[in-house]
Amino acid sequence: MLTVKRNLFTFTLFLFVGILSANAQNPLVTHMFTADPTARVFNGKLYVYPSSDTYPPAGREAEFPRFCMPGYHAFSLENGSTWKDHGWILKENDVPWGEKDTYAMWAPDCIEKDGKYYYYYPAKPKNDKAFRRIGVGVSDNPTGPFKWEKSFIKEVTGIDPGLLLDDDNKAYLFFGGGHELYAAPLKDNMKEVAAKPILIEGLPAGYKEGSFPFKKDSIYYLTFAHVFPDEGYTIGYATSKKPLGPYTYQGKIMDNINNGTNHHSVVKYNDQWILFYHSWDISGYNKLRSIRADYMTFKKDGTIKKVIPTLRGIGTPQVNDTIQVDRYNEISGAKTAFVGGNEPNGWMVCDAKMMSYVRFNRVKFDGAIKIKARVASGQRNGSFEIRLNNLKGKLVAEFPINYTDGWNSWKTIETDIKEPITGTHDLVVVFKSDWGNTKSVNLNWLLLQ
Repeated sequence: MLTVKRNLFTFTLFLFVGILSANAQNPLVTHMFTADPTARVFNGKLYVYPSSDTYPPAGREAEFPRFCMPGYHAFSLENGSTWKDHGWILKENDVPWGEKDTYAMWAPDCIEKDGKYYYYYPAKPKNDKAFRRIGVGVSDNPTGPFKWEKSFIKEVTGIDPGLLLDDDNKAYLFFGGGHELYAAPLKDNMKEVAAKPILIEGLPAGYKEGSFPFKKDSIYYLTFAHVFPDEGYTIGYATSKKPLGPYTYQGKIMDNINNGTNHHSVVKYNDQWILFYHSWDISGYNKLRSIRADYMTFKKDGTIKKVIPTLRGIGTPQVNDTIQVDRYNEISGAKTAFVGGNEPNGWMVCDAKMMSYVRFNRVKFDGAIKIKARVASGQRNGSFEIRLNNLKGKLVAEFPINYTDGWNSWKTIETDIKEPITGTHDLVVVFKSDWGNTKSVNLNWLLLQ
């Protein structure tokens, strides 16, 4: 666990990086802290709507014993493996009905109906005794700008809005946090409930939050964060034949992953089901989280196979996508460590010796003519090769290893691809050392161009 002092340094570094895109290997976003990801597909494009974490303002740390969450960004998958940050969707102090400076903007959702996009969010209300209320805004675009309703949705008190749009174009709002979860049908205007919220029946005992419903093969799935006393936060699910239940608990989608919390969504994209969730990969601090994603599969009977978190994550990198090779599928003779020097936060492949290798799967080579590499080396000591599919596969490119002023002094180098390559292949980096078993180079990322 990192110390709070280190966390402050990490967050400050994030602020200075300030880039507008991030890589889809886990975690998905590394230039800011994000949590509670809701993923949606609109017009064939994948979007993620997370909350955001930040460290409390200087001098106000004692006021925020839990999370400090100022508002929402939106992200979209722009290439095979690159996420675009569309900037602020909503800041807390712009909520028409909310208290100011409470840093209390928890998990949101966004859904499309009849060509309009409706964004739902919880906030702490002013002049109201409720812990949280849920508001909504509408836009013609999935990334806004949104026109925010001047008041919260009446009769709804709670957190973590999760939306379901059924095949008959009727919409349902799920919400709640604690030992009970609730749901209500929405009116056609998507801004009011059509009936009083009801308690969702059939769910297991214990603390629950993060309601996220979806439908597959005429089965309604209600997924939720579920706390086991002896394990902590897990992701569970239940199924029903009706959107409002009753539901039957089916088990866990994901075990506890040593998180303080977990929060998720499920989406089908390019014929593959994906589980989005969060962890604290970079900060080492459970209140500064980072969103992740891994593929999810169903058994023939409709139950869900348990998802094992990976660093590789989702996506198929292609030309102009950064390949974070430390999110490997296989590694031998090398290690990974937190990146050093003035690099943006993340990890690197290090201690690579003679014939060490790392394999990274699903890379689309179409159109690539060059490869760039971000490296650091404390000595002149050999080379590394890029091969296809396996350790002895086709040689694609070769990089010399030269002194870069030290193991934390980084330099970008490039080389030509030896011949045109088409299709999607596993990429294998093979390290060659002139001095036997001595380490050769630190490698941060590769980039096809």
